Amino acid sequence: MLLEIEGLSKSFGSVVAADAIDLKLTHGETLGIIGPNGAGKTTLFNLITGGLVPDRGSIRLNDRDITAVSPHERCRHGIARAHQIPQPFGNLTVFENLLVAAVHGRQLSERDAAAPCADILVRTGLIARANTPVRTLTLLERKRLEMARALATGPHLLLLDEIAGGLTEAECRQLIGTIKDVHAAGTAIIWIEHIVHALLAVVGRLIVLDFGRKVAEGAPHQVMSSAEVRQIYIGIEA
Repeated sequence: MLLEIEGLSKSFGSVVAADAIDLKLTHGETLGIIGPNGAGKTTLFNLITGGLVPDRGSIRLNDRDITAVSPHERCRHGIARAHQIPQPFGNLTVFENLLVAAVHGRQLSERDAAAPCADILVRTGLIARANTPVRTLTLLERKRLEMARALATGPHLLLLDEIAGGLTEAECRQLIGTIKDVHAAGTAIIWIEHIVHALLAVVGRLIVLDFGRKVAEGAPHQVMSSAEVRQIYIGIEA
């Protein structure tokens, strides 16, 4: 088992953002997470990456308890996150951005990091832009770079945080292709996304959160056809 979460809970005063969440993920699996705003999706990611400390529960990665491990150590153990709003090093080139991630995330020398970074640029469709300053990239290219930087840390698990946000329909289709290529190379993925059709094109299992609770889990199209999910997430009366 790659990731095992048991009874994970987090509250902010009277607001329960994570309510005894259980979650398991196998190596190479793709999992989607949906839910309305305020459902606890981002809190869950922050707990997994170490940005937040849980009130209760445990997180295990590759059978190692990482509940109290720092964010940078979790990165080195194999967790990486791509954010909705990319924040690359704007004065560096695309390739240099990946080198920084590989050197600090995987503790590689620049020489040893060069070949893996080039391979990642090929897989994410950015190799032709390798020597381009980041500030000149399009939004889609910046999204791809956000994923590429995460991959440069050598993760077993890639967390995608609403990465399709702001893209056109055509750009979204291209991004889906890139994510499929990343998964085909063996990386497990958990993807939070409001653009549900993009999510359904990639993930093999779907979880629905509402007010910090896991209210549904299973095959994506089966979950989406649930009356409870339609009422909670889509706003259609059951």
